[in-house]
Amino acid sequence: MSPSGTSPSDGGAWGQPWRRPAGPPWFRGRPPALPVVSSALVAVLQLAGSAGAAKHQVPPRVPLDAFGYLLLALGPALLVLRRRHPVLVVAGTGAITFGYLAAGYPYGPVFASFAVAYCVAVRDGHRRAALLSLLGVYGGHLLLAYAVPHGWLRGTAGSVGAWPEVGLTALALLLAAVAELFRFRHERFAAHRAARQAAAARRADEERLRMARELHDILAHSISLIHVQAGVALELIDDQPEQARAALVTIKAASKEALGEVRQVLGTLRGPDAAAPRRPAPGLDRLTELTEQAAHAGLTVTVRTAGEERAVPAGVGLAAFRIVQEALTNVIRHSAARRAEVLLDWTAPVSLTVRVTDAGPAAAPDAGEPAGGGNGLAGMRERAQALGGTLTAGPHAGGFRVVAHLPTTNATDEEHGR
Repeated sequence: MSPSGTSPSDGGAWGQPWRRPAGPPWFRGRPPALPVVSSALVAVLQLAGSAGAAKHQVPPRVPLDAFGYLLLALGPALLVLRRRHPVLVVAGTGAITFGYLAAGYPYGPVFASFAVAYCVAVRDGHRRAALLSLLGVYGGHLLLAYAVPHGWLRGTAGSVGAWPEVGLTALALLLAAVAELFRFRHERFAAHRAARQAAAARRADEERLRMARELHDILAHSISLIHVQAGVALELIDDQPEQARAALVTIKAASKEALGEVRQVLGTLRGPDAAAPRRPAPGLDRLTELTEQAAHAGLTVTVRTAGEERAVPAGVGLAAFRIVQEALTNVIRHSAARRAEVLLDWTAPVSLTVRVTDAGPAAAPDAGEPAGGGNGLAGMRERAQALGGTLTAGPHAGGFRVVAHLPTTNATDEEHGR
């Protein structure tokens, strides 16, 4: 099997399958034209080249006749099948080449079709069959030239000089070397192609994971807020309709915000021609929005800072925003606390520490909520790790605490976008 996962015998150019699903409808399912065109070129080379070389043979050999031209054309005709049946083609072209030489026809580029078939067979992993064919052609020619009694051939058997055979030996060695280089080059191309495909698949997986985290954080926060406000509206709609109206207004605003962010995330799927986002990616400058939304859900959030605040890469700002957003969402959903604290610690020169704490206690889970919670904590850890940071979360003084350490230098924006 080739590195790309396809059988070499099925391979087209550089091991690609010859049945390609891509392309216009009239082309799909048809073999590419390259084998036919290249085989026609080899046929022209053998026919014209051998006819021209016949005029300068010393000593003279048997002139080309109809059978000789037929042999010169049969080899290139077999080359059309070299991708599907490389072993059969290399053996067939070898036998045709040997028959041509045994008949005493003139030397020339008669070896071209066999050379092409030999290189393809070696490239596709059939080295033993290719080598046996080469030894058969070369050894059989030497046997006929020196061991067969003079006059057995139609040509000049038994009277061939040494220099033509030296040249034939050099050609055989050169063919073997070129075929090995061709095989090595093909394997390198296949390995590079497989590496590019694996890298593309890995980038696609990372992009899907990034989008899944974004959608989870957006929807979990907004739907949790809508859930809380819907409960408030249901309780107050009869006795305090004005407060119920305020809850419904909050639901409308939260749903509109969520729809806008979801459209922005999904817009990245449209490719390079998609319209630019209408608003920048969320960052620490939007923490006020989070505290206001939490306040509508009945959670009072205090934001404190330690150290001197500084600019951070977009990816770090987005990760910090989403971590705070998810942590506050978890407080609203899973805690009875009505107060939470967010600390942004800038005291470390190369990192930002984000800490979200609530006093607890944990609230009873809603009926029908799946055991084990969701993917919020895992998503927060993945965000921190993607930037080279860490995140810890667990019970603290009767409540719950989330602490994230995010590097602010040499941060990778690729994972979270710019």
